[in-house]
Amino acid sequence: MDSLTQAVLGAAVGQAALGQRVGRRAIVWGALLGTLPDLDSLYPFAGPVASFTWHRGYSHSLLCLTLAAPLLAALAWRLHRGGGARYRDWLALAWLCLITHPLLDAFTQYGTQLLLPFSDHPYALGSIFIIDPVYTLPLLGAVALVALRGARDRRACAATALALAASTIYLFAGPLLQQRVRDDASATLAARETGPYKLLVQAAPFTTLLWRVVARTDAGYYEGFRSLFDPAETLVLHWHPSRDDLIVALAGETDVERLRWFTRGFYAVEDLDGAVVLTDIRLGVWPNYVFSFTVGSTHAGLVEAGVTVRRPAPRASLRVLPQLVRRVVDPEVELDFGRAARFVCGATPATDGTCRG
Repeated sequence: MDSLTQAVLGAAVGQAALGQRVGRRAIVWGALLGTLPDLDSLYPFAGPVASFTWHRGYSHSLLCLTLAAPLLAALAWRLHRGGGARYRDWLALAWLCLITHPLLDAFTQYGTQLLLPFSDHPYALGSIFIIDPVYTLPLLGAVALVALRGARDRRACAATALALAASTIYLFAGPLLQQRVRDDASATLAARETGPYKLLVQAAPFTTLLWRVVARTDAGYYEGFRSLFDPAETLVLHWHPSRDDLIVALAGETDVERLRWFTRGFYAVEDLDGAVVLTDIRLGVWPNYVFSFTVGSTHAGLVEAGVTVRRPAPRASLRVLPQLVRRVVDPEVELDFGRAARFVCGATPATDGTCRG
C-alpha cells in the first residue's frame, strides 16, 4: 500500500496497543514502524530488475521483522523508560506495527515475499488497490482525533478501535468480492471458447466496486472491467497481442527469467523501434503500465540480449477518475487510459464492435 496508508495503519495499531499508557508517543512510534519496511526502496540494488523484484523482499519477511522487533522495542523502551510502559509492552507494539505492514501489502498486486528465507514466493492477492480511500480515510481520521484530543481520550480510543475494525472488515471483504468477479469472468470466457488462459482479477484503482479482468493466452491477453453492479454475464474485453516469440531467444537470461517469475506469467512483450520490451501487465492499465524493461534488441531479424534498462513510467493523470466513478454504475462507459483499444469476441481479434457474454 502507499506510504500514507501504512503510516496511519501503524499509528492506529500503536494507539490500540499502547496509547493508554504512553500517550501520543504510541502513534508516533506506530507510524515510524509502520513505514519502516518500505525503506528498502532506498537500498542500492544491483540493477533495475533486482530493485523491482527485491522490493518487499527481506524487509517484508515475517521472520526478519519478528527478529527486528525486539531490537526496536528495546530502543523505544530505553528512550521512554519510566514512561508507564514495560519492555514487553513496547515489544508488542513494535511487532504488531511491523508485521501488519507486509500482511496488508500481500492484499495488493505487487508481490510480497512474506516467507523469506524459506520461500521467495511473491504473495499478491490483488483484492485491494495500492491506494484505496475507503480503507485509509477512517484510519486517518482516527489518528487525527488522537493527535488532537490525546491518546487517553475516550472518544479517540473508541474511534481508533472502530476504524481498525471497519478497515479490517473492508479488507477481508475484498477477496470475497474478487472471487465473485472471478467466477463471472471464468464463465464468460468459457462461453467464448478463448482457449487456454491464465486469469487475473484485481481491484480497479481506488475502489473494490470495480474490478480489472486479465486473461493471458499464448498470443497476448484480454483486458476488461467488471463492476459489481453490471448485469449478469456482461464483460467487455480488449485484445492486446504479445510478441512472446522474441523472448525465446532470451531464454536463460537472468533478468528475463526473474521478470517472468515475478510477474507469474502476466507480462507482455513488444518490439519498440528495435528494443525488446517486457512489461508487467499486472501493475497499471493498457497502455499505461508502471514497470516496463528493455531486455534486448532486434537487428536484421535476430534477437540479442543487452543491458536491462527500466523504461520511464507514464505520468499519473487524474482525468480518468470521473470515468471510473461513472463506470461503476454504467457498463456502457469506456475507460480511456491513453489510446483507443481494440475489442475482441472469442479468440479472434476484431477491429470494431463490442463483445458481451
